[in-house]
Amino acid sequence: MSAAKANNHQDTYRATAIALLLIGGLYMLDKLIHFASHGLGWITDKNYLLLYTAAIFLFFKRDKSVGIVLTGLWLVMNIDLVIALLGNVSAYLLPLALLLVGGILLLISKR
Repeated sequence: MSAAKANNHQDTYRATAIALLLIGGLYMLDKLIHFASHGLGWITDKNYLLLYTAAIFLFFKRDKSVGIVLTGLWLVMNIDLVIALLGNVSAYLLPLALLLVGGILLLISKR
């Protein structure tokens, strides 16, 4: 059990380090080439930095819970964008997704 816990910390440190390196690199590039002047200001937008971090945690960490929570947080913060992208389907998709996630969490909690 101790080895698994140490491995979890190692995964967390690796994912955090990669996320910090990516964000630092993006900010450095932004200072050098000014993304906004090329129409790419969205690259360093705080909402997308959260999405990059979520993707890194999903990719590099064995326990996907942090990545899933960060992705969910990004979805909640950008619900207007998600609804605009989905169009009329979003009227049914969002409640269905909430029911599905709630049901899955309920089943997992009973184990």
